[in-house]
Amino acid sequence: MCGIIGYTGRKNAVPILLDGLKALEYRGYDSSGISVFQDGRITTVKSKGRIEENEKKVNNEYPGLYSTCGTGHTRWATHGEPSDINSHPHTTENVSLVHNGIIENYAEIRSELCNKGYTFISETDTEAACLLIDSLYRESHDHLTAIKTALRRIKGSYAFGIMFGDNPGKIYAVKKDSPLICAVSEHGAFIASDITAVLKHTREIYIMNDGETAELSADSVTFCDAEGKHISKSPEITELSMEQAEKSGFAHFMLKEIHEQPQAIKRTVASLILNDITSYTAPGLTADRIKNCRHIHIAACGTAMHAGLVGKYFIEKNARIGVNVEIASEFRYKNPVIDKDDIFIAISQSGETADTLAALRLAKESGLFTIAVVNVKGSAIAREADGVIYTQAGPEIAVASTKAYTVQCCTLFMLSLLLGYHRGLMTKDVINERCRLLTDTAPQKINDVLKDSDKILSISKKIAEHENIFFIGRCIDSSLACEASLKLKEISYIHSEAYMAGELKHGTISLIKEGTPVIAIITENTLSEKTISNIKETASRGADITVICDERIILPKDVCSNIIYVPHIDSGLTFLTATVAFQLLAYHTANERGCDIDKPRNLAKSVTVE
Repeated sequence: MCGIIGYTGRKNAVPILLDGLKALEYRGYDSSGISVFQDGRITTVKSKGRIEENEKKVNNEYPGLYSTCGTGHTRWATHGEPSDINSHPHTTENVSLVHNGIIENYAEIRSELCNKGYTFISETDTEAACLLIDSLYRESHDHLTAIKTALRRIKGSYAFGIMFGDNPGKIYAVKKDSPLICAVSEHGAFIASDITAVLKHTREIYIMNDGETAELSADSVTFCDAEGKHISKSPEITELSMEQAEKSGFAHFMLKEIHEQPQAIKRTVASLILNDITSYTAPGLTADRIKNCRHIHIAACGTAMHAGLVGKYFIEKNARIGVNVEIASEFRYKNPVIDKDDIFIAISQSGETADTLAALRLAKESGLFTIAVVNVKGSAIAREADGVIYTQAGPEIAVASTKAYTVQCCTLFMLSLLLGYHRGLMTKDVINERCRLLTDTAPQKINDVLKDSDKILSISKKIAEHENIFFIGRCIDSSLACEASLKLKEISYIHSEAYMAGELKHGTISLIKEGTPVIAIITENTLSEKTISNIKETASRGADITVICDERIILPKDVCSNIIYVPHIDSGLTFLTATVAFQLLAYHTANERGCDIDKPRNLAKSVTVE
């Protein structure tokens, strides 16, 4: 959530900051602002609304504004409503500060500073941090001392970008539990919440660890550890490119990312199998650990949790290990029943999801071996887990996840094969054949769905007229229904619910009336007759039925008029073609309704607060 960009160098910072903020829009925001050094003082311009609104304000109030150092921020309201005053940066005569995260003891700090004569103008927790640093700097007259002393007082999560009015050209950065990187280019240095904000300028980045402080100038970046000792850090060269972070002719990032799934799956599988399936493992996930494992706990949020449900299906089927899938915020607070030989898996696209990170830490404290399934190298979850399995989705800009979900599912499918192999339930020949299905057959079949989406588009026109929709399925299809429902409600704002088809008669069917859209997913041929019976139950109540099903399943003529047949893939992998179908259905429905598909209201790509 929120986004930070900072630049100091030899070019005009103003357009660099505004472009960087636009690259961070996918993180979600309701206001934005920038602070720059101008004529020996800090000038701050901020406003509610889109970045374009702030850009107009900059041009109108400060035409030709030029500065070589500044910070910018996109805010997602937590403390205080979206407004010009509550927007970041927060600025005093001495200090300007941008912040991602939550200051938990802001009320206590605020009260103390008010007693010292400070006046607060916003409702935010961030202003308390800004004024605290201001107060401490007035006492110490040392920039780093003021920052370090403030950090000892502040409780919560934060990524700070800080400038001091008497130190033009310098930016200070520090983080705890919120993402922040530094980067260097030929013309200057940057801080940013995400690599995408700096890709236009450089691919050379520094990953910051919790408690570290960075001091940036036009020519250098220096780092101190939590004790204030200077440390040496080596830069990493990111593999991401500008082409990956742009729409490349597609109307929306979401549509582009749906079309990128065949290649994302190929990259992910190829990166994992190396020589053969037995080399697919996270560090420390030994054959003995797998054989002794009695239970697996998966914790994740939103779409990643739905991928966990798919993983549960395949792990239990292929390895015969019981799997518990929990929403991360529930896992950490419910005192879970665990055994020392259990394995814990955290799934997160960003690797920074606050609740998932907290669940991971609880699992580690409980002595479990922990695995991270993440898409971002060097992310907090990746750094703290005992072993990491990286997906290769590439940058995912649209808030609603598509390709990250499919590669997470494929990663967990392959993990189920490895677990089954070491438990004596699968041979190498069987496993290699299933890997071939992922690398060769699945991408081809997904492309077939992408090439023939006219039927999906026509059905979406009907769905777009409704405000309440139900998805149903059985077994793995009920897990797909959960993700299909979430995808639709995220971007189209249609109220949607997912149910196990067999549960309809236990209450939910009372909501079905004439014309109610019901979308059934059938990829499990062995359960197709049961699901068809449930479909008929809803049809007899007047439901308007759409079925997304494996092309090999024969549907009775009287079941429904709207059918989306998807290509069959052996070994239960038809779920991949069905997934692409319901993603396209959600996309076209949202497009029909004129929704902001890549940036749906109230949502953020990376949720870094509880």
